Amino acid sequence: MHKRNQCFGALKCFHFSIGNDKDVAQTERTVVSASLTSTTLDPDVKVPESASSHNISETSSFSLSKTISLAALAEKPNNLKEFTVAELRIATKNFSRSLMLGEGGFGSVYKGVIRRAEEPDKRVDIAVKQLSKRGSQGHKEWVTEVSVLGVVEHPNLVKLVGYCAEDDERGIQRLLVYEYMSNGSVFDHLSSRSNVPIPWKTRLRIAQDTARGLAYLHEGLDFQIIFRDFKSSNILLDDYWNAKLSDFGLARLGPSNGLSHVSTAFVGTIGYAAPEYINTGRLTSKSDVWSYGIFLYELVTGRRAYDKNRPKGEQKLLEWIKPHLIDLKKFKEVIDPRLEEQYCFKSIQKVAAVANRCLCRHAKARPMMSDVLKMLDCIVDKTEKDTPSEMGSSPSMEDDSRMSKRERLKKMLLGGEKNHFDLENRKSKVVITH
Repeated sequence: MHKRNQCFGALKCFHFSIGNDKDVAQTERTVVSASLTSTTLDPDVKVPESASSHNISETSSFSLSKTISLAALAEKPNNLKEFTVAELRIATKNFSRSLMLGEGGFGSVYKGVIRRAEEPDKRVDIAVKQLSKRGSQGHKEWVTEVSVLGVVEHPNLVKLVGYCAEDDERGIQRLLVYEYMSNGSVFDHLSSRSNVPIPWKTRLRIAQDTARGLAYLHEGLDFQIIFRDFKSSNILLDDYWNAKLSDFGLARLGPSNGLSHVSTAFVGTIGYAAPEYINTGRLTSKSDVWSYGIFLYELVTGRRAYDKNRPKGEQKLLEWIKPHLIDLKKFKEVIDPRLEEQYCFKSIQKVAAVANRCLCRHAKARPMMSDVLKMLDCIVDKTEKDTPSEMGSSPSMEDDSRMSKRERLKKMLLGGEKNHFDLENRKSKVVITH
């Protein structure tokens, strides 16, 4: 790992900040508005005590216990392999376009094959992201990915296998090597171009998996990671349709002790960004919670968060869906027609209710992701009991009141409601879309 240390030593010219220490948010107490769906969509969902309007904390008890930076994370020990460009050219057949899996704002991703170090006769599929050579933004994303995924590991986070950093006459070469996710992204499968729609039972499990991954980032570590670009295209699916969060290039460390938010320039994707982050640049874990609420409605409707190809009144998912939450008949109109009524309607109602809690206009009133996960676990358990033939088995938590709060949280994260969103007109701002 000597080259890795040399590599990161060369990166010290980049500044890694976790916010402006002088900019401490003085947030006002807010009154949680009544839910639009308190009687029609959400008759049974129980709100965990920690998520009630009288006991909401902007940061969890597992937020930063000390000041830490991305540069410090990069120095932590890890098991990442350092690849050469030559090795990755061989693995991807010289970055053949026939092996390209997709293109994003920071570069292209290719499928590749490498041999296991411990078992050379066995081959492993990988995904190789080749970052753009334009400017320093791709370089910063590369550093963030290696820093974060090099030290965190969770079943619902895409595993980073290794990286490549070479500077030669061809320029700067920055690549990342991930485990290969054979079923692509949730975004791909929700698209009308997808031949087979994701069944509702699978969508429920995807919602669980992603909630578990976010809860781990927010509350399961000694430091907090804010994803900042949570969206369906950044949720990948493995052979067994397990969902994993990917693309941590825009992730930020949460606020240090005594601070309520991180002050940062706004970046994100149209349709997902929380209103307070767009308007003020104040970033918290509750910004991810808002984005997660949008994602839940994507699972329910099969629509994109923002789709410019639709009629003007239907381009923004939230603006289109709001009038349909008045009564059950209208609500049924928003359910993805590709499901062909093969679903448990009660569970869809309850998922919509959870989405509404995540989309509360006041950030402090949104639940923590661990509470969102508890609500989804209850929905899945109830759905399994009501429709056993439709739903398969899923991990359940045993009731052990003797476990400490931290032990219970850790078990939940590794195992495996009634606020409304407000669509007030906001000043348009420049949004970076990936």
